[in-house]
Amino acid sequence: MLELLPPPPTDPLWDLTYEFGSDERAERLNLVLGVYRDHTGRTPVMAAVREAEIRLAERSESKEYRGLSGNTAFNRALLTLILGDGGPQGRAAAVQTVAGSGALRLLADLICRTRPGATVWISDPAYVNHRPILEAAGLDVRTYGWRDAEGGFDAAGVLRDLAAAGRDDVVLLQGCCHNPTGVDPEPGDWAALADLAARAGWVPFVDLAYHGLGDGLEADLAATRLLAERVPEMLIAVSCSKNFGLYSDRTGCAIVLGASERAVRHAETALQNAARTLYSMPPEHGAAVVTAVLEDEGLRALWREELDLMRGRIEANRSSLAAHLAEYGWAAQAASLARQRGMFSMLPLTPEEMLRLRRQYAIYGTTAGRINIAGIEAGRIPCLARGVAGVLAGR
Repeated sequence: MLELLPPPPTDPLWDLTYEFGSDERAERLNLVLGVYRDHTGRTPVMAAVREAEIRLAERSESKEYRGLSGNTAFNRALLTLILGDGGPQGRAAAVQTVAGSGALRLLADLICRTRPGATVWISDPAYVNHRPILEAAGLDVRTYGWRDAEGGFDAAGVLRDLAAAGRDDVVLLQGCCHNPTGVDPEPGDWAALADLAARAGWVPFVDLAYHGLGDGLEADLAATRLLAERVPEMLIAVSCSKNFGLYSDRTGCAIVLGASERAVRHAETALQNAARTLYSMPPEHGAAVVTAVLEDEGLRALWREELDLMRGRIEANRSSLAAHLAEYGWAAQAASLARQRGMFSMLPLTPEEMLRLRRQYAIYGTTAGRINIAGIEAGRIPCLARGVAGVLAGR
């Protein structure tokens, strides 16, 4: 059987990570994977998370199954966090998932079951795993543009492209901190997208993986809440990997909003059935940690404080890189970079130039130009700027 298997494609991000691991140059810099690192280069356990884990360990009594929806207290806490205290929780349901990728896949299966002829629209460029997850679920995928010629958000172009989305289609939108570009719509652009969705009838599918790391938690959730108010149906995939630092605990949530309680109940059951065939039940630990943090006033305040500090470090890294590039004479590229938000930034380099950056300067980013701005030690930013400027000068 295995002899008949053709060579499968490999994952480009992990291929680069393995290549970095075999690079023996002391000055090498890995900016490929989306992991937050502090000023020392470590990915720390957040203090609120550590305290929650201590409390959970002290009172742990059982490892019994939770059920197909996972930790229901976690689901309620995430609904309130994402939709707000006065949000439409009455027409929403949540199912715990295996991180954000698991939420994307469960919701993709739901789309395939309820709208088998649907097309799912994703941005170009998009998160590297969006298309594979959607196509693995059997869905057709089309793209809409995202950036203009100057590297900013192309509001007119996005609306023009999505005018072709039909009533049976689904549009995948990243709620904040767009991966890979770091380019987000302004509030007025989100309002226009919400109006288009309500008018055309397509379903927004929001991917939330970086809320709290862009303009602040409430600001980063504003677009998702706006869409929830304007449209009758909506899908949301939530990850706790980045803003709780729970990367290896695989903690996430799939949320559905519907026009009626009956529709939401049926959608929740469909998600449970899909989970049963994929992995049965999600892991408990990360969900229990998030619940403990969100339900305790002191831990929640500590988490928000830590999240703001992480956001501040990311902003400082981006500003520093932009300032250094401007000093090298690349003011336009620096200005475009400074406008971006979140963990990732797109360097103004072609795939060939990214290869040169890797080979000549030992700086690893994706072929498309994405780097993890949250993963740079502050002292290495001048090295990164010098490498980028050197590649730009070789044009």
